[in-house]
Amino acid sequence: MTAALIRPATRADVPSLLALVQGLADYERLSHLVEATEASLAEALFGPSANVEALLAEWQGEAAGFALYFHNFSTFLGRRGLYLEDLFVKPAFRRRGIGRALLVACARVAHARGCGRFEWMALDWNTPAIDFYKSLGAVEHPEWRLLRVSGDALARLAAGEGRPEDVQPPHDWA
Repeated sequence: MTAALIRPATRADVPSLLALVQGLADYERLSHLVEATEASLAEALFGPSANVEALLAEWQGEAAGFALYFHNFSTFLGRRGLYLEDLFVKPAFRRRGIGRALLVACARVAHARGCGRFEWMALDWNTPAIDFYKSLGAVEHPEWRLLRVSGDALARLAAGEGRPEDVQPPHDWA
């Protein structure tokens, strides 16, 4: 059986990465939310303020999947962690060990960088993925809930709308 090649993504991989992001969005029934472009991905991954990294999985020279991750920080551990934003393997390439290989590669990055933890989220309806992650030793934390502010709500919060008059943002946030 052929093994997947897992390697760091390069600037030349941006079109393939965007296609994989779109494939992930289709799978998660969230394609209407995709705003990413080749330019925005290239800036985030390879620009002067790059703060995310990606691994590309290739199967016989074809882009088969990806993992995109970045560092976060645990105040309790007092050190950084690795957060897996997205992992996706094209349906035609599943059940070949590619997802596992991507997770192992990310875990190796986290371990080599001294991260205190490696974590990610999964949609609650995606039981095949959740079962797969648990089979690798991942522990689900159902007591934690993701909270998000985006779009107009983010703009309103940033403008301080709904904030009591006596609470002001720190002076260096302006």
